[in-house]
Amino acid sequence: MPDAGRSLPALRKLSYAVGHFLNDLCASMWFTYLLVFYHSVLGFQNTNAGVLLLVGQVADGICTPLIGYESDQTPGCGNYGKRKTWHLVGTLSVVLSFVFIFNQCVGCDPSTPQWASLIYFVPFIVIFQFGWAATQISHLSLIPELVTCEHAKVELTAYRYAFTVIANITVYAVAYLLFHLQARDGDPLSDALGPADIPVFRNLALIVLGIGSLFSVVFHLGTPEGRRGGAGGEEEEESEGERRALLPKTPSRLLQWKCWLRQPSFYQVAALYMSTRLIVNLSQTYVSMYLINTLGLPKNFIATIPLVMYVSGFMSSFIMKPISKLIGKCMTYFVGLLLVMAFSYWVLLDVHMGQQVYGAAVLLGAGSAIILVISLSMTAELIADQTQSGAFVYGAMSFTDKLGNGVAVMLIQALHPCHTVICCPACVWFYHYIMVGVTGGVAMVAALALCSILIWPIRIRPRGLQSVSDETPEVN
Repeated sequence: MPDAGRSLPALRKLSYAVGHFLNDLCASMWFTYLLVFYHSVLGFQNTNAGVLLLVGQVADGICTPLIGYESDQTPGCGNYGKRKTWHLVGTLSVVLSFVFIFNQCVGCDPSTPQWASLIYFVPFIVIFQFGWAATQISHLSLIPELVTCEHAKVELTAYRYAFTVIANITVYAVAYLLFHLQARDGDPLSDALGPADIPVFRNLALIVLGIGSLFSVVFHLGTPEGRRGGAGGEEEEESEGERRALLPKTPSRLLQWKCWLRQPSFYQVAALYMSTRLIVNLSQTYVSMYLINTLGLPKNFIATIPLVMYVSGFMSSFIMKPISKLIGKCMTYFVGLLLVMAFSYWVLLDVHMGQQVYGAAVLLGAGSAIILVISLSMTAELIADQTQSGAFVYGAMSFTDKLGNGVAVMLIQALHPCHTVICCPACVWFYHYIMVGVTGGVAMVAALALCSILIWPIRIRPRGLQSVSDETPEVN
């Protein structure tokens, strides 16, 4: 009889996978272009640009666990389902706020004080991050409810990440096209970013919202909420009966959100997830600065290099499931870390790589894709059948990610040697070492977190016992 993972139809998997497409499109712009837009285009000081990103990350970090808790507790709107209700609320918040973030503030001119512009952008950033968090947590928490087989969770996560990669490819391809059209129209400073590029980023944001909204509609129409979203009727009843037969006969107790805080595996997975997100997000945030200021490449490279990264990530997502079956999730994650470390070593040694940056981008893209998918599947493995509090777990994991990224970016911006829009010779080396540190340095921390999971595997442990088998009932 088919298990829960195999009973999910292919179209249902695809409709689920596109449910995070709008978030992924916006996140690609947020992490890749936010600092570039506010510093190089709008002319904000480094610290002010960092403050805006920090405000967004802190708002997201605070909203995420709260939304996770509420998503677990609230019944949803009528029969629509609690996860999809929160997803819809988040989608509307993102659509209504994002376009204002990548545009000049209304009524501003070159004489407007930067503090006034900061006050203008903060509310839109907070609303956007609330919506982003609501969409992310509700979408992730559907995974353990749709499938129960571990390999099916990896497969569904890989589907989801494949569309994440497609979203990033879409953003960078459209950005390249917009820059190309701008240059064809006779931009006199086609190789340098400046106020003339405001329409490029505004149009990019509008295109992102249009495409993402369409895919959100597909998700809501094609993904009914409920365990396994099955192929229906008799097969679902048989699968449910088989699952019940495999469960312990003694009644189990459900883990509530407070109980997770007493689980060692909760902190192991959180450390791995935060390290993974630091590698992925910080490298995405500073790669544009590295390309422009350190390597001195034209501005169209801030579209082509991230595009190469995500194409390689997209290709690697197709081999994720067979590799994880062959060598296990931990070793698959380690392979991804090796690719990230290889990129870091290449950047450290080749200070004037020029066009060779394309090869380095392939390593970083593939490695980032592997470690991100596996870290998400480990989170789903931690939740297992405790879906009643799954949104809180995802929310807590994302809280560590957002807070860590926000603090890291603020520290980096505060240490920046330049205080003007035009980069000085000192910041050429600054971005060089930042790229080495946020990839190779954080990869070492991730390796330590991975070692802890290899020594003490992910499992739910009853309070007062040192170890239990994987079949141990849940305890409160």
